[in-house]
Amino acid sequence: MTYLDYSATTPTSDEVLDTFVKASKYIGNPNSLHKLGVEAKKLIDASTKQISDILKVKPEEIIYTSGASEANNLALKGVELYKNRGNHIITTELEHSSIYGPLNYMTNHGFEVDFVPLKAGLVDIAKLKEMITDKTILVSISAVNSETGIRQPIEEIGQMLKDYPKVIFHSDITQAVGKINVNLENVDLASFSVHKFFGIKGIGALIKKENIRLEPLIHGGKSTTIYRSGTPTTALIASMAKALRLATETLDKDIIKVQKLNDKLKENLKGYENVYINSNEYSIPHILNLSVIGVKPETMLHALEEDDIYISTQSACSSGNSSKAVMALTHDEKRAASSIRISISSKTTETDIQNFLKSFAKNYQRLVVKK
Repeated sequence: MTYLDYSATTPTSDEVLDTFVKASKYIGNPNSLHKLGVEAKKLIDASTKQISDILKVKPEEIIYTSGASEANNLALKGVELYKNRGNHIITTELEHSSIYGPLNYMTNHGFEVDFVPLKAGLVDIAKLKEMITDKTILVSISAVNSETGIRQPIEEIGQMLKDYPKVIFHSDITQAVGKINVNLENVDLASFSVHKFFGIKGIGALIKKENIRLEPLIHGGKSTTIYRSGTPTTALIASMAKALRLATETLDKDIIKVQKLNDKLKENLKGYENVYINSNEYSIPHILNLSVIGVKPETMLHALEEDDIYISTQSACSSGNSSKAVMALTHDEKRAASSIRISISSKTTETDIQNFLKSFAKNYQRLVVKK
């Protein structure tokens, strides 16, 4: 099997799974006052401290969620608490569907949403500054786009927004954590999910700086925080800390390896007449988006699948037949309607890349040349 869909989800590493199994022996409810509950809470507190140290945030600023989608919903819907300040939100056309879903909900509840212009996929910070009004309460911009890999300068954006103390800055950092270095100093809210860096599905987090208040999505009493009720998932939290530590320990070395594999892909693919590479110099090397003009994305996906090669069309959570992100980046409907995503990781091998290129060449000949 050749797996090239790491941006959708990663396999759980053996080390993380081992931590989960060991932590599952802590049977007490961490909210209980007896010995078993206290032991479970100590493990959660130690795990939270490890996560906070890695991300350089305070332990009390970590809200555990079921994943990035819940974290995004909590971040966006939660700012309804500030509606007395204003009802204006600014975002981009490169966001995940778990951003657009809550934004649609909010527009139905009296909020106005505007999209900041892009330059080669990057937020035009000067234009963003011009768009801010006395009614703006939230700016939500992903650190890395899940389809094209475009990386936004969230540190610079956050620094600019410090001139507007009423504006909360949220970033979906799901495709950044565990792949590249992330600086959250200038970010108020940040969402991510652990299954994107070899953790277990079902656990994510929202980083909420201590000066920000939110209206919870789930009410019912304090858990690890007042912002998300429910029995704390001790084993998942412990495994999350392990996954994050493992991912960040070898981050710099892994980036170099992934960049070499990305370069090899691009070097081979750019020779095809009907192939356009949509990812650009601002994209992280873990994601390579391309369009095969004249071939439906799902057709190419299933053709490669016959050779036991697995890629993606759009983001796994997207809907529709055309990529909104590729359209925003290229302004080309044909490219947006025919894009596929190859996503690689430190676990990807040279053999994986060779297998893909061999199968792609065969299917390009069959689907494009002999069409």
